[in-house]
Amino acid sequence: MLDSLIVPLLVTTDLPPDADLAGFGRVLADAVRAPGRGEVSYAGFLYGGVFWLDSPRTPPLVGSEGRSGAGEELRFAALIGYLSVCGAHGSVKDVVGDVGRVITEAVGARYGDLGSPPAVMAIRTEDVRERTPPSAVFVRTADAVPELVTVTRPYM
Repeated sequence: MLDSLIVPLLVTTDLPPDADLAGFGRVLADAVRAPGRGEVSYAGFLYGGVFWLDSPRTPPLVGSEGRSGAGEELRFAALIGYLSVCGAHGSVKDVVGDVGRVITEAVGARYGDLGSPPAVMAIRTEDVRERTPPSAVFVRTADAVPELVTVTRPYM
């Protein structure tokens, strides 16, 4: 039997307004493949829905310099889903901290400095069902440990 931990998870962050939502989800899902602390890592699998938390903005009028400024305002995006880990993972608090670090690194590598790191937090299972909008784009960690996918399947 696989020693696993399943954590309902919320990730929120600002993104450039032209960011691809599915691409953002893949960044998060791929980041959690092998979280850990120091020299110790463990296997991870993320399944969740990504969505915008704000409405798209109308680009400002073209200014005197001929630029629209559309790339200046960030948009607020989120992922709600389930994180499954196995191995030497520790407590839920430890796992969320580990995952927060790898997600922050991955988002920074993909999008650069957005002003603040992503917020990563454990939430209630009910929140995943109640708060994931129908318009969410679903993502999952590719090439994850098959047993982690299996233990997460009832939540998917």
